[in-house]
Amino acid sequence: MNTNLDLTTMAPRSARPVKRKTRITIYLDDEVLSQFRSLSEKSGQGYQTLINAALRMRLHSDPLAA
Repeated sequence: MNTNLDLTTMAPRSARPVKRKTRITIYLDDEVLSQFRSLSEKSGQGYQTLINAALRMRLHSDPLAA
């Protein structure tokens, strides 16, 4: 086993990406969460990702429309 590493050939470590998300606690109706989890299984995307996308879509539409 070679214990001598040639650090000159290793790629430099990239900087950490800027944090773009914040952890929160939110209460959702069981039915809403169930629907997103079901969509998650069908789409292969995480349910939190789907909730975030739905919120973004809503904000990009008229946010004050009822």
